[in-house]
Amino acid sequence: MDFNMKKLASDAGIFFTRAVQFTEEKFGQAEKTELDAHFENLLARADSTKNWTEKILRQTEVLLQPNPRKTLLKVAEAEKQLGAAERDFIHTASISFLTPLRNFLEGDWKTISKERRLLQNRRLDLDACKARLKKAKAAEAKATTVPDFQETRPRNYILSASASALWNDEVDKAEQELRVAQTEFDRQAEVTRLLLEGISSTHVNHLRCLHEFVKSQTTYYAQCYRHMLDLQKQLGSSQGAIFPGTFVGTTEPASPPLSSTSPTTAAATMPVVPSVASLAPPGEASLCLEEVAPPASGTRKARVLYDYEAADSSELALLADELITVYSLPGMDPDWLIGERGNKKGKVPVTYLELLS
Repeated sequence: MDFNMKKLASDAGIFFTRAVQFTEEKFGQAEKTELDAHFENLLARADSTKNWTEKILRQTEVLLQPNPRKTLLKVAEAEKQLGAAERDFIHTASISFLTPLRNFLEGDWKTISKERRLLQNRRLDLDACKARLKKAKAAEAKATTVPDFQETRPRNYILSASASALWNDEVDKAEQELRVAQTEFDRQAEVTRLLLEGISSTHVNHLRCLHEFVKSQTTYYAQCYRHMLDLQKQLGSSQGAIFPGTFVGTTEPASPPLSSTSPTTAAATMPVVPSVASLAPPGEASLCLEEVAPPASGTRKARVLYDYEAADSSELALLADELITVYSLPGMDPDWLIGERGNKKGKVPVTYLELLS
């Protein structure tokens, strides 16, 4: 490999100058060029966009992890249909929602970060040139001070004039470097400003992707509801009224079939699927929670992952990130636990909890 020693030495000198300027700024020993308020606001908005994009991406990936449905293991065909619907939903969400978010983080944001680092380097160069010019002017002023005729020898006049000329040349050189550094800083600031102002289009694109994600999610839930309705009709026609009190029977759902309407309309007209509590065995359904006492051992703390709205008085409503005490009772559905929060008690779904050790 061919090494250009001059370029290597020049790059090392520039890096050292920037490091000195950055260190002196941190200790308040050097001046720092402040960006205007609008530019600082653009930087803050860009950082916020990047952080929220990463958070949305992480939480959505966790949400889209396949969730085994233990209650449908006995119905292979229904499980197959639900699995196909889930795969279609994950595929659609990945294309229309996750991929654009990744493209922003791996494309536009990397470009913005690169230009911001370059702007930081240009600013350090500019401030270093300002400090160098300030020092040169101070030395020139000191060199041009008129000496005392009584105490200064003639030889010192010659030395003083020579030093003054040298510092004058140094001032001219520093001013030229400052002009060049100021031009490069202004040009880089304009490039970075244009990229940051383009974040607005990223917000619009994020909202469009979110709309597509909600639409695909609504379609997925509607398909799951339809498959469950068909399953319960099949069970009801072959074994009689297995689930009294549910919507099994000859009546058709009150809502019209899913069409190409908006997600909001589809979500509003889709019937509500009965809760798992309504499908519980008779012995569990008749359980009086007020008379249930927690076991002497076996209780655990759990953190709630998502908000949950209780379907009836036997369930406990949950709020995301809160801590509750949970335990199981003999004969309970393995997908449910008894949860306690203060003086409130009720059944809670296991899939909404993170059990703590």
